Amino acid sequence: MTPVPHNPALVPPIGAPAPSAAPQQPAPAAKRDGPSFAEVLGHKAGAVQLSGHAKARIERRGIDLDPQTLARLEHGVDRAAAKGSRESVVLVDDVAFVVSVKARTVITAVDRASMRDHIFTNIDSAVIS
Repeated sequence: MTPVPHNPALVPPIGAPAPSAAPQQPAPAAKRDGPSFAEVLGHKAGAVQLSGHAKARIERRGIDLDPQTLARLEHGVDRAAAKGSRESVVLVDDVAFVVSVKARTVITAVDRASMRDHIFTNIDSAVIS
């Protein structure tokens, strides 16, 4: 057997304790309450996000985003994605959501009162959900 060459980087400094011969066992993982990261990631993967601009418009215009409306919006985005859309207007009741389908992000929201004389540009589809 050939001797192992000396590597000064592996020698502890003078006066430092020598490493113990027995490898230390990792500490047991702490028990956490709530869902795991994988569960949260899986749940959020299909969710539609709101941009800062969209949040401001929804708040300013008093648009109600209850769970049923969000579910219909997500269904509309899913339908647009299935057809290959990139930018879409998803109509849910009296609200038009301009959505980046690929990013699954609402860019802006317009209620019926604000739709008059409003022009949607740079969209390739419209979904009535």
